[in-house]
Amino acid sequence: MTAGGAGGTSVTSHAGVWRRALGGRAALWVAFVIVHVALVALNLFAPGWALGDVESVYLMWTQQAANGWVRVGIDVPWVYPILAFAPMTAALAFGPDWYPITWLALMTILDGIALAVLLGRRRLSRSRRTAAWWWLGFLIVLGPIALGRIDAVTVPIALVGLLVAAGRPRVAAALLTIATWVKVWPGALLAALLIAHRRRFEVVTVAAALSIGIVAACLLAGSGLNVFGFIGQQTGRGLQVEAPVGVPWLWSIVAGARDVAIEYDREILTYQISGPGVAAAAALTTPAMAVGVLAVVLIGVRAVRRGAPVGRILAPLSLGLVVVLMLANKVGSPQFATWLAAPVVLGLATMPRRFTVPAVLAGLVALFTHLIYPYWYGWLLVASPGSVLILTGKVVLLVLLLAWASRSVWQAGNERGRTGRDLRPVMVTRRPAEE
Repeated sequence: MTAGGAGGTSVTSHAGVWRRALGGRAALWVAFVIVHVALVALNLFAPGWALGDVESVYLMWTQQAANGWVRVGIDVPWVYPILAFAPMTAALAFGPDWYPITWLALMTILDGIALAVLLGRRRLSRSRRTAAWWWLGFLIVLGPIALGRIDAVTVPIALVGLLVAAGRPRVAAALLTIATWVKVWPGALLAALLIAHRRRFEVVTVAAALSIGIVAACLLAGSGLNVFGFIGQQTGRGLQVEAPVGVPWLWSIVAGARDVAIEYDREILTYQISGPGVAAAAALTTPAMAVGVLAVVLIGVRAVRRGAPVGRILAPLSLGLVVVLMLANKVGSPQFATWLAAPVVLGLATMPRRFTVPAVLAGLVALFTHLIYPYWYGWLLVASPGSVLILTGKVVLLVLLLAWASRSVWQAGNERGRTGRDLRPVMVTRRPAEE
């Protein structure tokens, strides 16, 4: 009896030790290193050429500028906002031979900074720990694309911006504005911050001042209207093979339609769908996106007017706006899945129970994305039924995420005076001198 009791106590003691070990910062940082070493290895050695854009396109652009031939975004219109060129150029620091390694190292450093802000310096709460573990799991499930595109620059910046938003809206606005001038999507988070935060005048002022400064610097460098070239470059694109809107045409190929095809566009360097009605569908994506964004914005405004606090509304509103951009997008590239990380991490860090469902759905989106790209991307390009089915499942998951986010924001407007967990636990705040 005594021996059994002692054995039970020993097992319980060991379990407690393991829980404390896995629940601490050290375990998370060890996991961070393991995850990023795995992602780097997948980018460098796994089949499918996940670093294709980095090694061929990004490197080409930076070398053209370094040799004085052409500066994208300045001398000619460019597909990305102008600040995207900064990390691309930074990756050239050790020369073209080391470009992929330098790029992956920079992405790992940015992720590390975001994790440090998430964990903070005070006592590590269960919600922050949950958010951190989920993010690391999301990254490894998403696979090499988590580091292998320009979007990998914007996600940690946007994540830090959301984490500090409640107490430092000006810092958040600055970070989200910078991220938006790297890749447009963080503008959705900036819009959510503008709606949700009471100090919205400060948000507008910082965002406008930074944007004016960036544009002015480009104009002085001789860009002219090329600084806004990314707008025209995007609107002129066709329907990319991964776009959610294109799924019906992919199924028509599966069914044997001969007037629908997947073709490579050598000007934009991407695979696009061609066939009856495709051009009209591509043209309708922009107004559809505008309508979707407006609908989510109106739900958010309603919630704020009815007293929803920033800690309750910012995460689901951000998620809703981001998912609209993904669903009504005629590009639909696999790296877009990385966008989900910022609002979901914020939600798990501030109201973990409420965000269980979107965390699971976003994780499945990451898994389905990884199944398609990069390893089996070729099967999608020939409209293999299995690949088209996986892509269809991914679209369904995004629709469910949008429905959840919209409902959550709507409910926030019905909970008069009831607040979720505030954002303060995950912020970098000023501390008393004795700390």
